[in-house]
Amino acid sequence: MQTANITNQVTEVAKQAGDFIRQERKAFDPDKIEYKGLNDMVSYVDKTAEHMIVAGLSKILPEAGFITEEKTTTKIGERYNWIIDPLDGTTNFIHGVPAFSVSIALKEYNELISGVVYEVNLDECFYASNDTPAYLNGKEISVSKNATVGTSLLATGFPYYDFTKQAAYIELFTELMRSSHGLRRLGSAAVDLAYTACGRFDAFYEYNLNAWDVAAGIVIVKQAGGEVVNFKGGSEVLEARELLATNGKITQEMLGVIQKYFR
Repeated sequence: MQTANITNQVTEVAKQAGDFIRQERKAFDPDKIEYKGLNDMVSYVDKTAEHMIVAGLSKILPEAGFITEEKTTTKIGERYNWIIDPLDGTTNFIHGVPAFSVSIALKEYNELISGVVYEVNLDECFYASNDTPAYLNGKEISVSKNATVGTSLLATGFPYYDFTKQAAYIELFTELMRSSHGLRRLGSAAVDLAYTACGRFDAFYEYNLNAWDVAAGIVIVKQAGGEVVNFKGGSEVLEARELLATNGKITQEMLGVIQKYFR
């Protein structure tokens, strides 16, 4: 299978879903939101976008199954499975904050082989395959060259329903805030990873993540020359549901700080 060719086709599916999301945002009615859990919101926009994506991807690779946030399909593939977040940053979307994205990854058995993140508001499409460089709107991208946390801009995400590690998280946040150029919280892990891949951020860390939040971004960061590990420094990121993505130069320094609070 020519993974790069498939990835190029997936970018078109992501953009079509993004166009729909962009149009719906103009007249979105907040009264139409539903709650899946504490602060875990969804709307017809998420669900419709996911239906669109599943239909488009089914034409590209008919034998593949799906792992999706909104559970609009239960098909599981033996070899290939798409991992989809139709609208990463739903809370931002609902409130009109311009940072949300479409995230689509392809997994062959247990290996992530393709990733596409389409940031809707800026019309920026980040994508990569396991045998190609990473790209942004057709231009090759790479991670930053900063060699220390002290010269880095970092990104993170805040827990919105599981607060069991909140105290340790705030202590970690405080230390990194004081020892770096600053921290940003955009509200879309997929965008955070894409921005790490193109060098806007030097590192991104977060815990309590789902596969659809990060799968596509992991591929893009790695193919842009970056590194993705869990908080123990291991490669089992999706299973651990915690992630540190860096430019590869500050990984150990970041882990040294993180492991003071997450053991």
